[in-house]
Amino acid sequence: MDAQKVAAGDYTIERLIAQQSMSKPFPSSHIPLISTPPMQRTSNRSSSTSSNRNAKAMLLGGLLACGTISGAMADNWPQWRGPKNDGVSTEKNIATQWSPKENVLWRCELPGQAGATPVVWNDRIFLTSSEGDDLVLIAVSTKDGKKLWQQKVGSGNQDARAGEGNSASPSPSTDGKHVWCFFGTGILACFTVDGQMVWKLDVNDKFGKLDIQFGMTSTPVLDGDALYLQLLHGPMRRDDNTRTGKVIKLDKQTGETIWSVDRITQAEFECKHSYASPFIYRDGKQEFLVVHGADCITGHKLSDGKELWRFGDLNGPTKINPKQSDPTFRFVASPLVIPGSIIVPTAKEGPMVALNVSDALQGESSAKSDVVAWNIPRTPDVSIPLVVDGLVYVLHKDGKLQCLDHKTGQEIYFQRTYTGQHRSSPTYADGHIYFASNDGHCTVVKAGRDFQIVSTNPMGEAITASPVVADGVLYIRSYQALYAIKKQ
Repeated sequence: MDAQKVAAGDYTIERLIAQQSMSKPFPSSHIPLISTPPMQRTSNRSSSTSSNRNAKAMLLGGLLACGTISGAMADNWPQWRGPKNDGVSTEKNIATQWSPKENVLWRCELPGQAGATPVVWNDRIFLTSSEGDDLVLIAVSTKDGKKLWQQKVGSGNQDARAGEGNSASPSPSTDGKHVWCFFGTGILACFTVDGQMVWKLDVNDKFGKLDIQFGMTSTPVLDGDALYLQLLHGPMRRDDNTRTGKVIKLDKQTGETIWSVDRITQAEFECKHSYASPFIYRDGKQEFLVVHGADCITGHKLSDGKELWRFGDLNGPTKINPKQSDPTFRFVASPLVIPGSIIVPTAKEGPMVALNVSDALQGESSAKSDVVAWNIPRTPDVSIPLVVDGLVYVLHKDGKLQCLDHKTGQEIYFQRTYTGQHRSSPTYADGHIYFASNDGHCTVVKAGRDFQIVSTNPMGEAITASPVVADGVLYIRSYQALYAIKKQ
């Protein structure tokens, strides 16, 4: 959250002041298994305790001046990559070791597998899942792991890559009043936090039939009163140069299109396909939407979608990527977007590039040397990078963790963690980096220049979702269940 959103009225001071209290944890010797969901509903919001307007104004002014509004909302994890969309939590005293009988508050069994990362707002967790052929949205209580409600949103679930993913791969988002969910089939819907559908649409009908090999797994970004989507796809035929690149802004309340613009590229074959997600760049001076895929990364004006800048040449052979052109160079890993910097992963054996966000980043920027902070020859293929305290952490799909100096790109270490495939993205909390392997091993690494594995925690269940931290609790979503983990 930032001052602009507060000034625009997206957040009231009452919601900033409100405090969320956690229920007492279950004894470590007993883990409640929730398999039959009672359909009760509970309040999702604590009441405001202050009635003095002057006190509220003073508190708000202090929050704005000190830049601590994000901290005031740190109990919530409203989108895939957290409160600031960077994978960083400000929570403290987070568990670093757990087992089925240690530090687990509860386990909520889920109706089917999915890779969508949960989102948290006060006493509710929202997540999407498959249930056979159906695609569903679920609300779970943070207090005891009981399902509050489950709604069918669509059908036609499709598994991808031998079970590594399915149509419930994009993550939901919430503003505490509504929840938005998107599925790889193209269904996008809005529900109240109590499970009432507000609107639903099919992007196939509104923006053209999706043609992407493993389903549209891009997660829409929620910002202010809008949802932003990137739909980059096209036929995977060598003799067919037809391609679709759409960048879209929707009214979050109604689902109506505010604008939709074509994103023209020369990508061919599988390079047309992007599984990456868009992000909002904002640094107090400028703001734009970042879209990643089809051999390039672009910035778009929030008001009308106009392309502000483009950085291409990511598929070789170019100065940025000297390797031969790869017709299967599809992007899966999303860019990391933080003030002053955009870290751009590519695919497979391609490079990773750090861009400086400055006045030079405008128009065609591929050949501008002052735009590139650094360029290294190794990229994560799936996981989004993470930056904490001047260090970049890069999780590679084989379990190796790379640490770089954010300013220079100099490698500090490149070490193996758990040997196994990794599709989750790393999360930072309280001095530690958390991530999980496909076969369910959760690794905790100490943040800093010295590589140290703090723990490896086998869950015994497949995991492709990213770890989430909210209100002192670590949430891990496996293909079978949702876990709440807390020091006891």
